[in-house]
Amino acid sequence: MEKKVSIKDIAKMLGISISTVSFVVNGKAKEKRISEPLTKKVLELVEELGYKPDALAKSFRTGKTNIIGFLVDDISEPFFSSIARLIDEKASQKGYKIIYSSTKNSKTKAQELLQIFQDRHVDGYIIALPHGLEDEVKLLTNSKKPVVLFDRYFPDLKTDYVTINNHEGTYSAVKHLKDKGYKNIGFITIDTIEQQMLDRLSGYEDAVKAEGLKPYIKKLTYAPSSELIQEVTSFLKKEKKLDAVICATNYITMASLRAIQQLGLKIPNDIALLSFDDFELLEFSAPPITAVAQPLEDIAENIMNILLNRLDNQKGDQEPYEVVLPTVLNIRDSTLAK
Repeated sequence: MEKKVSIKDIAKMLGISISTVSFVVNGKAKEKRISEPLTKKVLELVEELGYKPDALAKSFRTGKTNIIGFLVDDISEPFFSSIARLIDEKASQKGYKIIYSSTKNSKTKAQELLQIFQDRHVDGYIIALPHGLEDEVKLLTNSKKPVVLFDRYFPDLKTDYVTINNHEGTYSAVKHLKDKGYKNIGFITIDTIEQQMLDRLSGYEDAVKAEGLKPYIKKLTYAPSSELIQEVTSFLKKEKKLDAVICATNYITMASLRAIQQLGLKIPNDIALLSFDDFELLEFSAPPITAVAQPLEDIAENIMNILLNRLDNQKGDQEPYEVVLPTVLNIRDSTLAK
């Protein structure tokens, strides 16, 4: 096995000190007043030998790895994958790399992944964790590493977070459907105590009450897609008066589309459909689906601004950043007037 080239080897070959080579490869040649000819010699030999600095060793010297941990329920979901792409673009511009992972809504897996991030000495965390991990978040914040929550937050913890006005999002969705003539509006959500989902539910309940409508609520369990479709199908069969349905997440929307298809119903003639969370497929569906859209660019921008500010000014006594952004209702053919 070929021996890995070290800074010591390069220094010996050029007849200079190890510290001089280290300053050059770490971009500090001008700061340490190392001549341009010598800098050029070092860099040429580094390239010729294919020398790559040890990231962990560098982190011990600088106190930084330039790595950010990004942890969510499921990175394959359109919302999370879109945020991840935008975060990666913004982080790259600032010289940071992202480690991505998914918890699959498992508390145990989330704990294991957070430990891996800590072992890798990540500089900061961007996370959307399942309920029940408040203690883990508290430990992270106590470690003085920047932590920015998004999509959901823990009301009892003082942490930086970026979220949307979930309550207003579903409230406006109900009002839109009522204005279009729909009177029996259902709401399909997940049976959970995660704050963002509770806010979406309360927005629906408040709007239905304000509009003088009867509430129709179905809470699904976390389950594979086939089981979700069955649960939605049963709900639609039971509540035959429903003329419109609001889905609290994009994966519930997909399950509802399949359930509606299996029942032989037509959108919007038989039942209107509205999704919380917008993604490309909904725009090109037949018919296109009305959706409450989250401002993805603004979410990513705020997350990175907060994180970078914390990394540049690591003081634990600052008040938390609590950013709540508005949603946008993208109206399409699936909620046409009756």
